[in-house]
Amino acid sequence: MDEQDPKEDLIEPVFRNGTITTVGILLAFSLRFITHWAANPIPWQTYHLLAVPTSLVGIALQMRALAMLLDTKSLQRSIYVRANPIFITGLVFTASGVGLAILLDFFDIAAKSAPPGAS
Repeated sequence: MDEQDPKEDLIEPVFRNGTITTVGILLAFSLRFITHWAANPIPWQTYHLLAVPTSLVGIALQMRALAMLLDTKSLQRSIYVRANPIFITGLVFTASGVGLAILLDFFDIAAKSAPPGAS
């Protein structure tokens, strides 16, 4: 017979719990960074808005992956496997936004600390 064992399509709960912990920690870091950056004493310029959508999309994708993983259905391998690339994509977007924010702040500080008349 071609019937599959239902347990064969499930992942171990302990494995999923480790993934949830990892996703939660990285999501918390992402949220903390965006909160800290928003409260940054460097005045915002229009060009700073380049980093905001990238970071927010990344955070939203991470939240979506966490929501998928928190559902008990994520013990099914197909759902678990679907959540992982969503999380990784969110992580890449967030990391890109964080990197861009750091770069923009660096150039802003460098431009303000350059001696007058220096090019």
